[in-house]
Amino acid sequence: MRIHYRRRNKPVVQGLVYRANQRIRVPEVRVIDDEGEMLGVMTTEKALHIAKERELDLIEVSPKANPPVCRIMDYGAFKYQKDKEMRSQKANAKKVEVKGIRLSVKMGEHDRNVRLQKALSFLKAGQKLKIELMLRGREKAHGDLAIQRIRDFIAELEAQNPLSIEQEVKRQAGNVSAIVASKG
Repeated sequence: MRIHYRRRNKPVVQGLVYRANQRIRVPEVRVIDDEGEMLGVMTTEKALHIAKERELDLIEVSPKANPPVCRIMDYGAFKYQKDKEMRSQKANAKKVEVKGIRLSVKMGEHDRNVRLQKALSFLKAGQKLKIELMLRGREKAHGDLAIQRIRDFIAELEAQNPLSIEQEVKRQAGNVSAIVASKG
């Protein structure tokens, strides 16, 4: 049975879930008020009462602490601030792409040099590099030759740019591949 693309459940991206007010289920909490001053350890009911007096929410900011740390502040503003932090972290995260270079057992010298220059430009741009060699027909009987070709290619790359090998040269059926990245 084919699942229609519109009916598929889309993954929900969730950030950290913070408990607030009556959702806090521990008997005692360490409380920080809205000015940032420590009020000390008290029962959850007393902390909720203080938060209601100030017309703010009691938010559990550090649930793993002993006792958990709660803060008296506006829940909407707190959630907005946390979402803003997550968005900025996501924007600043460096995306590393894995670029591919395909070689052949019967490849000529010029084609090899062109792919070598392209691979160097990928590595200088900070991307990882997947070097593949597809074996066709009778070439499959000479997997050792394909592995040697990839090792030679990696050695030529390393002569011009220091490399770290992410995945060693390995053979999977009719395909031989390795993943390398630039050091530093």
